[in-house]
Amino acid sequence: MAIQLNHTIVPARDPKASALFLAELLGREAPTTFGPFHCVQLDNGVTLDYIRSDERIPIEHYAFLVSEAEFDPIFDRIRARGLPYWADPHQHQPGRINHNDGGRGVYWPDRDGHLLEIITRPYGSGA
Repeated sequence: MAIQLNHTIVPARDPKASALFLAELLGREAPTTFGPFHCVQLDNGVTLDYIRSDERIPIEHYAFLVSEAEFDPIFDRIRARGLPYWADPHQHQPGRINHNDGGRGVYWPDRDGHLLEIITRPYGSGA
């Protein structure tokens, strides 16, 4: 069997709301539950499993590879919610997207401060 990422656990103050936030922005189906987890299913079989945490939450980064056609509606939902966004992970280029590797990319925060990203080309893949 090939080694593949199956799931990762994402700490959140309100896991149901955080999972729903991501699912809505990415245009995914509503999160499912599995024990204490609220799970967002991605197309490659990986799930992000949100769990409640009352501890200090370390800021994580989650990047999603999307098609050019998927980028626009996701980006529209980010802007419609009035979320801040940046072209870079250091948040030095507010209100902009990047065109790395000939594609498009953008970063925005989730409800717990995790930095989310959509890209249309994997880094290092092109121009």
